[in-house]
Amino acid sequence: MPDQSGLDPQEHYQQGLRLLQQGVHSEAYEHLSRAYLAAPQVAAYRSAYALGLALIRGQFLGAVELARGAVREEFYNPDLYLNLARIYDAFGFKAEAIRYLKRGLMVDPEAAELRSMLDRFGVRRRPPLRFLPREHLANRLLGRLQARVAAAIERVPPPGAAPAA
Repeated sequence: MPDQSGLDPQEHYQQGLRLLQQGVHSEAYEHLSRAYLAAPQVAAYRSAYALGLALIRGQFLGAVELARGAVREEFYNPDLYLNLARIYDAFGFKAEAIRYLKRGLMVDPEAAELRSMLDRFGVRRRPPLRFLPREHLANRLLGRLQARVAAAIERVPPPGAAPAA
């Protein structure tokens, strides 16, 4: 049902996401709020509103609570995992963001936005000595050594290849 602006909740939701992507934050938050307030039972609206709450208003705890609730309700929707990961990323919780991106990819392995965000974070190799913490001196030194050996192996031409001039 349209409100006084003539838009229904779905239109507010779509417009809010578009504006958020364009960086028009105050208007985006307004649209996402209207969609959520008109239909708080819709998980996608709740998740998008939580994203706006986090990115625009800086309210981490409320945003995470809303976004997690949306994910619990519609665990099969990869977009909700993406929103939750974006919230965690915005506040510097990279490990949690990666965790939710991986969960979203378990739901939909073809989700391009989830894959793109996960690729942006990069993937760390396992520490050489897994029984020691990653920051331990032995792991750091052995990790550097492994990286140098791997780089040297990549530079060696395959057998039978013409030498570089």
